[in-house]
This record gives sequence, structure tokens and C-alpha cells, in this order.
Amino acid sequence: NAEYMGTPLSAGHCASRSKPAAEPPMAAPVTACPSGTEAAGKSPLCAGCPGAEMCASTVARVDPEQELVDVRMRAAGERILVLSGKGGVGKSSIAGALALSLARRNATKKVGLCDLDLCGPSMPLLFGVQGTSIVSSPYGWTPVVPAHAANLKLMSVGFMLGSRETPLVWRGPRKTELIKKFLKDTFWGRLEYLVFDTPPGTSDEHLTVVSLLRNAHPAGAVIVTTPQDEALLTVRREIVFCQTMGVRVLGVVESMAGYVCPCCQEVTHVFAEGGGRRLAEEYGVPYLGSIPLDPAFGLAHDTGVPDAHPLIGAPDSAVAKAIEAFVDALLESIRSSNADPRP
Repeated sequence: NAEYMGTPLSAGHCASRSKPAAEPPMAAPVTACPSGTEAAGKSPLCAGCPGAEMCASTVARVDPEQELVDVRMRAAGERILVLSGKGGVGKSSIAGALALSLARRNATKKVGLCDLDLCGPSMPLLFGVQGTSIVSSPYGWTPVVPAHAANLKLMSVGFMLGSRETPLVWRGPRKTELIKKFLKDTFWGRLEYLVFDTPPGTSDEHLTVVSLLRNAHPAGAVIVTTPQDEALLTVRREIVFCQTMGVRVLGVVESMAGYVCPCCQEVTHVFAEGGGRRLAEEYGVPYLGSIPLDPAFGLAHDTGVPDAHPLIGAPDSAVAKAIEAFVDALLESIRSSNADPRP
């Protein structure tokens, strides 16, 4: 584990000032956090930030490995962050389904999926490749390729742990260094898309990956929520985080939007209905659709059996059609974003 030790990056220690709960939501991006630039720690935006002094130091502002990250990431096509301030909303399920759908649409195009949930990696199980180890090559770490998706490349800390029960007990600097290795030392090759599955919150992992991707200009972020008001309250913070950090919000997708009966495929709204759409309208960002609960979807994730996944074993099911509709809406949002240079 000693090889993962490293010094913290400036972006990992730059926090934005919180806003009072009563203040109306921002519908337009605010000035981006200047960490990693000459204005780091000196900009008026840095006033009150606990990381301002560190960001202002020469050591914090200069990262000699950033150029290596830029080279890898600029060959990685559209880089998509999957975010949610709330845990347990199905974010990893949606990130995995997004990557799988993109890979299945064109077998000649390569798709990457980087699991940044270091303390709770789920992609090895979700794709049925748990127990696989990462192989080092002269070109860097070789991503794991699942048998049922030969053009999909996976990277996760789950491939580095001794067993599924092994916890990752690391502080922020070690997480920062490993994320940097995922980006600069992994032999991703040329990709059409690179999807990042992130943990809940707006902390070290998010600040680190946003900072490292800044020069490569990521396509933006997909915000995942569930319909309940309690989840929406937390997810709002993720949207404000993106606005503060200058990350374009590609849209909001609502997970667990009703329950699909395994017998008749009728959808029953167990939770509240339409929360994701209201959130998107509130912040003026695209609404990418809703994905219902489906027992088959859950079984696929618990077992990692390829044929159990609705996209493979039941492409005509309600949940599979909802996933494909979400991906269609996301790709349209990316195309629109590329035509509009504003963040």
C-alpha cells in the first residue's frame, strides 16, 4: 500500500462557502473554484475557505503529474461524472447501466468505467468480475474487461483488495493519490466515453477528480436522485457543487421511480412521483428521465450474471426501455452542450 501514499492535491482541500438554506437555488453557474490556478487561495472566492492557505502555496499549485493525466484523459472521449449527494439512490446501478448501454450500442467503440467509490466499490460484483486482479503492463495498469462486454474497460479499487470484506481505511491524501493513479497510470487507450462512478457527497474524491479533469474538459455530470423530498434536499447540494466548481450539469435522472410488477410489468409509484423532474426544472437543467425499481435489475446487480441484466436478458422490459431512454436523453444533452461552450 505504500505506493499509493502521496501528497494532497490543491483541489482536494478547496471548499466552497455554504449558502443559507432559505436562499433560493442558483439557476446559473457561479465563478468556479480557482484551485490549481495562479489565483488559488488569492481570489475573492477563496475568502473563508479553510484550504485557501494551502492552495496559495507554490507546492499546492504545481502538480508535475498533471500533464500525464491530461494526456490520458484527452484520449478518453467524453468524460461523464455520475454524482449524487445522497447515498443509496442507485447511483452505481445507473453508472453501470449507462456504461453497459454505451458499450452495447457500438461494439467497435471502447467505453471505460472508473469506480471512484473507494470505500464501497461495487462495479466488480455488478459486472461479475469480482476476484479479478489488475495486471501491470509497460503502458500502465490494464483495466479489467468483462466477458459479456469486450469493449468495456473497468477500473476499481475492488480489484486491489484481498476480499470483498476488506475495508479501505484511508485518509484523504491516500485517496487523492489513488484517484490520480486511476487517471494517469491506467492504460485506458482511446475511448469513446469514460464514465466515473463517484461516492455520495461533495468531498475529497469529487474535488480531486474535478480538478484532475479540468484541463481535459469533461462533458459534465449526471445527477442521480430518488423522488422523495428528503433525497432531493441532499441532491440539491450536488448541483450547487457542480455550479461552484464549473462542471456542467448534463441533467437529472430519477432512480427508483415506481415499482415494476414482475408479472404484468405495471409500474406502481411506491415513493413520491416526479421529484426528479421538479428538481431539474428548479435549477434549469435537463431532465433525463426516470428508471423504475425492477426485481430483475436488483438481481443482476447482486449476482453479476450477465443474462440477468435487463439490457441483456430482457431488452423489451420496462426498466430496460427506461435505461435506454435515459441514455438517449443524456447523449442529446452532451451534443447540445458541445454546441454551447458555456459551462
